[in-house]
Amino acid sequence: MIFVGIPADSRMIGPHPFQAVGEKYIRAILDGSGAQPLLIPSVAPGLDLDALLDQLDGLFLPGSPSNIEPHHYSDEPSYEGNLHDPSRDLTTLNLIPKAIAKRVPVLAVCRGFQEVNVAMGGTLHQKVHEVPGMMNHKEDLSQPLDVQYAPAHALDLAPDGWLARWAGATRVTVNSLHGQGVNKLGDNLIAEAMAPDGLIEAIRLDSEDTFLLAVQWHPEWKVTENPFSLEIFKAFGAACKARAERRHR
Repeated sequence: MIFVGIPADSRMIGPHPFQAVGEKYIRAILDGSGAQPLLIPSVAPGLDLDALLDQLDGLFLPGSPSNIEPHHYSDEPSYEGNLHDPSRDLTTLNLIPKAIAKRVPVLAVCRGFQEVNVAMGGTLHQKVHEVPGMMNHKEDLSQPLDVQYAPAHALDLAPDGWLARWAGATRVTVNSLHGQGVNKLGDNLIAEAMAPDGLIEAIRLDSEDTFLLAVQWHPEWKVTENPFSLEIFKAFGAACKARAERRHR
């Protein structure tokens, strides 16, 4: 059996704090990667992350309504109304380098993509749509979910990259539901996909023996209905299976 850890959001629901993960992310690991999802609580003080990773075959970093606190990557203040989750920051920004060191496969989506970049020393635009020359990558919250998650813009894929191989093409169309994005790319990361405005939308670790892929869009949405998205989760599942085989030798 293959086990994939998914860090949870620390969120207030009514008067009580809860640990929460969107069901679409859980289903994508089950249906797309063929793995068993295990939720990792984001609590402070933190868990024993090394011991936790030793029991996992993969790490999946999902999206979230919250954004990374900017003090982790710059001296800019956060803007008014920006939702934060310090406990998740503490958990994921420490999990990522440890997972790389232990060769635990990592797949990251949206906020998870940004966490990978920041954990590797990169920086973010807090409001992409206010950067000169950049598009508005946010969804229209007044629309139904199927409209919000519908294909929104093209991506140019690195011709020699993983995504181009899985897509069988160097251009795809993806959804777009994010307000923040990469400013400076983190260390030892390679750009896998670019939006029409030049924004980096997918990255991987520059390594031959460690699976780490992060994407800014949402391939988990109806993953079994989108062949390209399914290939991403299947590749992650294969890397997790290889890790499980190594772990049980």
